Amino acid sequence: MLEEVREIVAQALQLGERAADFTAETPLLGSLPELDSFAVVTLVTTLEDEYEFIVDDDEISADTFATLGTLVAFVEGKCNA
Repeated sequence: MLEEVREIVAQALQLGERAADFTAETPLLGSLPELDSFAVVTLVTTLEDEYEFIVDDDEISADTFATLGTLVAFVEGKCNA
């Protein structure tokens, strides 16, 4: 799932090949200038569409977007719910 989410992040933020080396430990929020509040909404919407789940507003926090790994864990949790 890491590779799938990495690809979605790369596409949603238009990172191109920059995301190819992203690992679970790669910091996202605060480290990628492309990941602003509008991009978070775009990314959440894309994840909802791709994995067919709904994210409530109160589920979105800075911790979710701390690293690629925390985002993957969030997606896995939503998929397994």
